[in-house]
Amino acid sequence: SSKTALNAITVAFARELSPRGMMVNAAAPGYTATDLNAHRGTRTVQQAAEIIVQLAALKAGGPTGGYFDENGPLPW
Repeated sequence: SSKTALNAITVAFARELSPRGMMVNAAAPGYTATDLNAHRGTRTVQQAAEIIVQLAALKAGGPTGGYFDENGPLPW
C-alpha cells in the first residue's frame, strides 16, 4: 500500500505543479547496499544516485508524473 500511495502522490504533485513549470517524478534506485539492509544490496550508493541526478537535471518540458530508473521509465 505504501508504493501505491507514493505513486498516487507523485501523480497528484505532478498535476498540481507542472503548470508552474515544476516536474515531479519517482525514482527507483534498485537494491542498494545501505545500513537499512546491512549492506546486502547489490548496488553501490553511487550507482543508485545516478537516477536521482538524471531526474534532477531534466530540462524544462521533460517528463513529469513518472517512475524511472537509470534506464528510463518503469511501469507503475
